[in-house]
Amino acid sequence: MGYSLADWMIYTMWAIFGLMIIDFLIVLFRSFWQGSFDPGFVLGYLKDVLYYILPLNMIVSMTAIDPTGYTLVTFYFIGGIAVIIKYVMDIVKRFRSQE
Repeated sequence: MGYSLADWMIYTMWAIFGLMIIDFLIVLFRSFWQGSFDPGFVLGYLKDVLYYILPLNMIVSMTAIDPTGYTLVTFYFIGGIAVIIKYVMDIVKRFRSQE
């Protein structure tokens, strides 16, 4: 476990994918228990990969042409934290809607 900037970028992506998987499993198990399984909910997660993960990967790939060296990295972390907050809020909302 390192503490360099590249390591933190990888940890951010792991956090996003981890929260995405947790949210996916909550929706999957809840749909099985309610008896309303529809495989169409997977498409929402594919859209999330397209709309959230792909732009973050594009920002990472463009850091080599960033003349300042920190602007795109800052945008990456802002975007990554926003996606993490989105998934945490979705998970909390799913648990609160259960009550």
